[in-house]
Amino acid sequence: WQRPAPNTLPSWAKAGGNYLSSQLIGMEARRHGYDEGIALGHDGLLSEGAGENLFLVKHGKLLTPPSSAGILAGITRDSVIALAADLGIAVEERALPREALYNADEVFMTGTAAEITPVRSVDRKPIGTGAPGAITQRLREAFFGLFDGRREDRHGWLQAIEPAAGTAARSDALEAVA
Repeated sequence: WQRPAPNTLPSWAKAGGNYLSSQLIGMEARRHGYDEGIALGHDGLLSEGAGENLFLVKHGKLLTPPSSAGILAGITRDSVIALAADLGIAVEERALPREALYNADEVFMTGTAAEITPVRSVDRKPIGTGAPGAITQRLREAFFGLFDGRREDRHGWLQAIEPAAGTAARSDALEAVA
């Protein structure tokens, strides 16, 4: 399955047609024994995952398809690009052929649910050593460090929320009602 051409359905639109494409990509991947599918654009170049943005690392540089590749340029994608800049990791948005996946040193996907998820293989071909790479690990450390306070939020992304008056602070366990 391919992503719709940019002039047929805006990729930035959270529209039903875009979600259908994502579902078809994911279903086909799982039917063939993969965890996730990677979509190509109408031009045969890399686009994104079924519900995630795609990043490759080659020679220490972070590569990602541009918004013109039919992607939904996600908030997590933008955050990873900003964190990469903070860490001194060069980022290049450019058209990428499918073969770039096989030659990449590292591959990972980003998204609200995926966060930063390393990809160990594509088409059953290992990426690098088959383990998460150093740049992926650095970005994950920076990303998750924001949430648990190990890293300062220099971008103003987080908002502290105090418990409402008369309520107890949240614990590690949930209170449920049925």
